[in-house]
Amino acid sequence: MGTFRIDIEVESPATGARRSIQSALVDTRAELSWIPAITLEELAIQPRKVWHFRQADGTVLERWTGFVIVRVAGTETADEVVFGHPGDMILLGARSLEGLNLRIEPVSKKLVDAGPAPAACAA
Repeated sequence: MGTFRIDIEVESPATGARRSIQSALVDTRAELSWIPAITLEELAIQPRKVWHFRQADGTVLERWTGFVIVRVAGTETADEVVFGHPGDMILLGARSLEGLNLRIEPVSKKLVDAGPAPAACAA
């Protein structure tokens, strides 16, 4: 499918303050979105819990996560994101894409509406 990048916006749920992030890598293999810690700190996002991530070489990273509103392609969702350290990639991950109800259009390398979400129905 290849990779591509997209501009995103993150917002503090508490204050409504927003920051734009250019050229985030769309990565459906990443569980969470990774946002530079400095950006999240500017928005006064509080670190809530620690996650551990295994890199391809087997080393384990420890990173804090916090809660933001993510805006992409005209839609938004509340999401848990990683406080990225200097040198970490800036990623739009699978959970953000699912919350935004967006999917990747592989030919045009764009995010598009994923259509109706599956629902459980009472018999």
